Amino acid sequence: MTKDTDMNEALQQEVDEIAQMCKDIMKLKPDVVVTEKGVSDLAQHFLLKQNISVIRRVRKTDNNRIARVTGATIVSRPEEIVETDIGTDCGLFKIGKIADDYFTYFLECKKPSACTILLRGASKDSLNEMERNLQDALGVCRNIFSNPKLVPGGGAIEMQLSQRLQEKAKNISGLEQKPYRAIA
Repeated sequence: MTKDTDMNEALQQEVDEIAQMCKDIMKLKPDVVVTEKGVSDLAQHFLLKQNISVIRRVRKTDNNRIARVTGATIVSRPEEIVETDIGTDCGLFKIGKIADDYFTYFLECKKPSACTILLRGASKDSLNEMERNLQDALGVCRNIFSNPKLVPGGGAIEMQLSQRLQEKAKNISGLEQKPYRAIA
């Protein structure tokens, strides 16, 4: 930058670039734009004027889930977006507040295949314990759906096995039967 006007030209070029990116998005008329990165205040202003909400700094895993339930395709550059990239499988987008935190909801999806379970607890330790218990429960559910067979617990298998072995032992000749005694 050698002149006073160079800075103004650079700023105007940035505004023009942001405006063009927003036009590329707005021409497809989405209701919500979800991004893993930040969004400039100017871009948010342009999009908000067209009634387009922006959710920014979404984790990659959450972004993949949102794309899956809405039928959207994740794209890297606004100028590459085509009509088929826009997800239309979500019926309702909503923002709600729980305690001091805001949450976004994608509801009434045509093929819901993802969900969020919100855990709240008094301490980090209790939250970690709840999360471990939830993961165990989800693992059990997954196993039941993939192989719908149950095995009783609490030593039931061992007791049944012991009983059947004793019955089998009675039928084996040459073995002397002695009463079974346990010492506790």
